[in-house]
Amino acid sequence: MIRRALALLAFSISPALAAPDLPKLDAPPAFELPDAATQPNGDLAFGAFQRGEYLKAMEEALKRVDAKDDAGPAMTLIGFLHENGLGFRKDYKKAAEWYELGAKEGDANAMVALALLKLEGNGTAKDRKGAADLFVKAAAKGDPVANYNVGLLLVQGDVRPHDPAAAAQHFKIAAEAGLADGQYAWATMLREGNGVEADRALGAEFLARAAAQNHVDAMTEYAIAVFNGDGIEKNEEAAYRLFAKAAARGGVIAMNRLARLLSAGRGVEENKIDAAAWHLIARKRGSMDPMLDDLLNGLDKEERANAEKRALVLLPQTSAALDAPATKAQ
Repeated sequence: MIRRALALLAFSISPALAAPDLPKLDAPPAFELPDAATQPNGDLAFGAFQRGEYLKAMEEALKRVDAKDDAGPAMTLIGFLHENGLGFRKDYKKAAEWYELGAKEGDANAMVALALLKLEGNGTAKDRKGAADLFVKAAAKGDPVANYNVGLLLVQGDVRPHDPAAAAQHFKIAAEAGLADGQYAWATMLREGNGVEADRALGAEFLARAAAQNHVDAMTEYAIAVFNGDGIEKNEEAAYRLFAKAAARGGVIAMNRLARLLSAGRGVEENKIDAAAWHLIARKRGSMDPMLDDLLNGLDKEERANAEKRALVLLPQTSAALDAPATKAQ
């Protein structure tokens, strides 16, 4: 199945170790095509795609369309090739046309792909209501990404009525299917008791599942829970490791929390140089923290220079992580 999630926006966590607010529907899509093994007869089109033979993939997909042999997935593949410029010039209009054909054939992946184009107005008119209708249809077929996006629509409450209880159930479906964004959203609803009975321990479990898929926001919030012993056993050393992992992947809030732990020697040996380095990186990305400013200003000239050198070493790693594709759902 194609997995296309609208990535959750960076959640706003206050300077205290606190939980985030809920997501909004407004982010670009990420795509992954199905395994050839999941397609009828090991499907030649998808097999060729996975080998990087895009012209062959197109040829075989068109054969399936002409033969009317379970054509929906083949139409979706053709749309994907056009949308991403794989073997052909990138063409959102053609992609939208093929996705629409696939959607009419009942292919849930095509419905979600077309919905995402409608959200952005790529190759088709910008149509949030039409996108919402497609997400709902695909969700009814059990598509986890569609369920996740329907949940976001119900949280946002513009093209669909605000309904936290219904949103929670859609997030749950996506979460139990293994979608990291769904796990994070479901965990948030559980921990806040929003639309569902509060269960901070179960919420922490789903944060852990998303964190295991390198979902940076989930990793950060899970680290906060572990640090505070909130729904899970308190362990400051484990929290430090989680913050370090999330920070290395570009998580700005994690960078700030990591700097605080390093400055205070909580869960790790005190290291004011590394604390200052992470603060410099986080501050460069908009994170303000007067306490860490004071730490930085309290360093002598040599210590400040060492912190800046350390930041220059760490910065390219975190920048690369921010530019990397989203983690694939399992």
